[in-house]
Amino acid sequence: MLFIPLKDINPTRRKPVITWTLIAMNILVFFYQLWHGYGGATLAASLGVTPFEITRMTDLTDPVAGIFHAPGPKPIFMTLFTSMFLHGGILHLGFNMLFLWIFGNNIEDVLGPLKFIIFYFASGLFAHALHIAADPGSIIPTIGASGAISGVMGAYLVLYPQARIMTLMWIFIFIQFLYIPAFVIIIYWFVIQLVSGLLSIGSQTGGGVAWFAHIGGFLGGVFLIFLMAGGRVYWLRRGGSNRY
Repeated sequence: MLFIPLKDINPTRRKPVITWTLIAMNILVFFYQLWHGYGGATLAASLGVTPFEITRMTDLTDPVAGIFHAPGPKPIFMTLFTSMFLHGGILHLGFNMLFLWIFGNNIEDVLGPLKFIIFYFASGLFAHALHIAADPGSIIPTIGASGAISGVMGAYLVLYPQARIMTLMWIFIFIQFLYIPAFVIIIYWFVIQLVSGLLSIGSQTGGGVAWFAHIGGFLGGVFLIFLMAGGRVYWLRRGGSNRY
């Protein structure tokens, strides 16, 4: 069974300029990757975040264990930010931007543009932190906005658990559109990340989904929204409207 959220029924009071900008930047960077052709892999190796590089503060620049590495930015910890704008394919980009569009505008509405920028990148750093802690010696570059967007979803769960999400439900050959409370969609998603992350411990595969980045970003988003939204968290959870 697959749930794909399509839109939420949760209007905002201001235009989500930062959310739009982040989506546009991710799309433009992806076209830049495509323009590089096979060189897009070089961008991922150069600008993706590699746990070994971060924990040792060194830049891998040669093939290691069959994995290609390219010189990265200096200082190397800048990959913690550059990696958030790279994607491994059109589906990776598409789903990330869909989730950012559905959930990001409401979090930006609550926090305001400046705080939302800080929230977004801080969630991404929480994602990197848990991913690196899970395997600090990994030499596999990781890319994608998923960690930061997971933080947005964590904040949305805190603020709007009962918001209705128009969702495509896909069971084998059966497809149906339903309106489902946000907490059902987000908790279902988080359980998948958690179970998959635990099952991946000790795996010898050379790549795939960075489950612990999703978990770290989500937990970071839950923490950050309480920290940054203050008393509005409890106001909104009681059904109050957003106030400025």
